[in-house]
Amino acid sequence: MARKEKQRLDKILAHIGFGTRKEIKKLVKEKRVKVNEEIVNDPGLHVWTGHDRIEVDEEEVQYREFIYLMMNKPQGVISATEDRYDEVVIDLLEPEHALFQPFPVGRLDKDTEGLLLLTNDGQLAHQLLSPKKHVSKTYYATIRGVVSEEDVELFKQGVVLDDGYQTLPGELKILKSGPESEIELTIYEGKFHQVKRMFEAVGKKVTYLKRLSMGPLTLDDDLEPGEYRELTDDEVKQLKSPELY
Repeated sequence: MARKEKQRLDKILAHIGFGTRKEIKKLVKEKRVKVNEEIVNDPGLHVWTGHDRIEVDEEEVQYREFIYLMMNKPQGVISATEDRYDEVVIDLLEPEHALFQPFPVGRLDKDTEGLLLLTNDGQLAHQLLSPKKHVSKTYYATIRGVVSEEDVELFKQGVVLDDGYQTLPGELKILKSGPESEIELTIYEGKFHQVKRMFEAVGKKVTYLKRLSMGPLTLDDDLEPGEYRELTDDEVKQLKSPELY
């Protein structure tokens, strides 16, 4: 639900994709905009979001301040809003979602795929990324080398990375052990290249990495790499739950 506050009509309509201020001024001049069933003559009219009824061409406009997107990030795409050389996750969005100017919450390496949350809700992003909050992240990975119960115990204690940092305890689950192992790993922090560096610390190499979940949010199985969808109201509520933090 939109937060109730007073804003300029042209700002609201621009925010949800009805064009530039100049284009919205033209809509108003053509008497195509109504507020509370009254034709508007002033594009700068202040209206109450979440309360006043706004219509354009007889269709009610649903205002919202924030957008929340779940993406299955594909390999080869950068977790950023812009990059001079590579495609970024924002490039994968439809115009009606891109206009909200969402940004990725955290990052996945260029060669990593899986769950990525995008939003323009800075407060929620801060909560999810705060090192003090220890929000869980679960990954599936294929590993070059035999992953053993000894590794499970080492990860449970926290491993020492190449820069001397000892990670928080992680939960390592072996799905298949062999020359090419398969695992799931849950960690509670987000150091640079952390999963890859944790396995390097025990003499093994990550050959494929996919994020499956972040906090209460689990990757939708129906999303192919590069696809995304809006979060449900229930998923947003879970992400904002005080119990998570």
